[in-house]
Amino acid sequence: MSLDTPRPETRLERLPTHEALQRLEHERNSRLTQLRALDEVGADAEEHVIAVQKDTIRRVLAEVEAAFARVRDGNYGNCLDCAKPVPVERLEILPYTRFCVPCRRETV
Repeated sequence: MSLDTPRPETRLERLPTHEALQRLEHERNSRLTQLRALDEVGADAEEHVIAVQKDTIRRVLAEVEAAFARVRDGNYGNCLDCAKPVPVERLEILPYTRFCVPCRRETV
């Protein structure tokens, strides 16, 4: 089933702030662990591949930090494009997302 296909059981309530913060903290810690692991990779690794992986992880970390700011501002869980609530299921999977699926598809 597509992520943008409406499901009758979609929860419209908000993700509780404490749960959002826990999920974001987990994402941040996971990405920081990945960066540390990449720093420890031996000389046998391809430098270009490592650089691309680090860049990707840093971009996700920036998204996580922006999500923390949205929690503080009270805008967390709202699509930055259409301003509608992002479904809880999407936030549970990708807690730092800025967009609902239909709007995300338009930005890609």
